[in-house]
Amino acid sequence: MIFSIKGAKLGLSNKIIHKYMSGHSKWATTKRRKEGVDAKKSANFTKLANVIAVAARSGGDPETNFKLRMAIDKAKEFRLPKENIDRAVKKGTGELGGEQMEEIIYEAYGPAGLALVMEIVTDNKNRAASEVKHVLNKYGGNLAGPGATMWMFDHRGVITLDKEKLTDDEELALIDAGALDIKTDSQAELGDGGVTVYTAPDQFENIKKKIAELNIPILESNIEYVAKDSVKVSNEETILKFFDDLEALDDVSNFYSNADL
Repeated sequence: MIFSIKGAKLGLSNKIIHKYMSGHSKWATTKRRKEGVDAKKSANFTKLANVIAVAARSGGDPETNFKLRMAIDKAKEFRLPKENIDRAVKKGTGELGGEQMEEIIYEAYGPAGLALVMEIVTDNKNRAASEVKHVLNKYGGNLAGPGATMWMFDHRGVITLDKEKLTDDEELALIDAGALDIKTDSQAELGDGGVTVYTAPDQFENIKKKIAELNIPILESNIEYVAKDSVKVSNEETILKFFDDLEALDDVSNFYSNADL
């Protein structure tokens, strides 16, 4: 993912939008991901709403439900209408009835043995598993058991800043606030300039507050699975087609790989 929520299927002609970065291998994480995908916006909206619904199962107040607040913030980044957000919250709390969404983690191997972690949000586990297996099989991959690939990733808060470089004082302030790592564009290979801050999940909100205090704009923020080591791929076009096909699945909310493209 989008998501990031990753809701829009993007063709190979839009390959520049896809960044699978060394040390930050999330599907399409730069600001360019938000550009030029209006034709697929409705699919994006569905995924965003589903994530909100799942988060709202733990409570409908974003002030006390961190996961819900993060899901709503992400939805607002992608301009999900307020009425859609409100409806998703009510669906999650049970006010609207109907099938409840479930959140599942799949671990898998893709083409050439690439490691994958997939976040699934679905109202039908059998359908989700069947569709994911179909795409994996198409490219010579397979679903794996719990722990098969997860050990290759760190669970991290990832905050991409709209700034080419931090000052020494800014870096020290973020480190003092609990940042685990700070990478500039040359290290994180953002390609269009920027800084990425990595945090422990429980320090994610604290670091975002500190960044706001420093008046540094944020391009994107999320809690992700970040590959500990990335793997260079030989057939980039095939990998991109594979990622496109995963992206097109309604039940796949986010996915992460150790591909370095």
